[in-house]
Amino acid sequence: MTSPLVVFDLDGTLIDTAPDLVASLNHTIAALDLAPVSYEDLTHLVGHGAQAMIESACKLRGYPLKPEALPPLLERLIAFYTATMPGDSKPFPGVIAAMDGMKAKGYRLAVCTNKMESLALVLVARLNLTHYFDAITGGDTFTVRKPDAQHLIGTVERAGGKLERTVMIGDSLNDMLVARNAGVPSIAVPFGYSDVPVETLGPSHIIAHFDELTPDLVEGLLAKA
Repeated sequence: MTSPLVVFDLDGTLIDTAPDLVASLNHTIAALDLAPVSYEDLTHLVGHGAQAMIESACKLRGYPLKPEALPPLLERLIAFYTATMPGDSKPFPGVIAAMDGMKAKGYRLAVCTNKMESLALVLVARLNLTHYFDAITGGDTFTVRKPDAQHLIGTVERAGGKLERTVMIGDSLNDMLVARNAGVPSIAVPFGYSDVPVETLGPSHIIAHFDELTPDLVEGLLAKA
């Protein structure tokens, strides 16, 4: 039987990146003389990509952002974020041990994020986590992104896994929807960046800490599916 594949969302699931994303966003909107935004302002924006963060921050500050102004702002954010990562970003407690346990059982692991692929690759590499993953895909890897099922399906294919042996782990509606759309079980984490309780997102299972992410849990979810 094909080994299970566990697919992680990145921001707010695998890695706590909020401080650096907010710092990068505030560096970006400073070019427009806008007041900084806080983590609380942006909880629901992380996971939708850099462009959405910029647009929403401008809207929050009542700034009428013109379409032609977006590309240079996006470049400013990406340049600052790339230069400063990993900054204060770090894996969530227990996730390294959980991945070690799954790898010891022969599991495949992957990342499926709406972050730009190039940024995801750099972040994972600078945290010395690249060797854990059979595939890392971003919001620009394919022509679609989460919650479109093809983003997850393409990630599974790149990782050499089978969809019927896959579980998706995330912290947001996009993560639960992409799992549902692809027909795979989902695990939600409540410590990420969702602006609503994860119980309302319809996950197959919720874990409060990565200590709970065990091969037995994964196999149980796959058996039910």
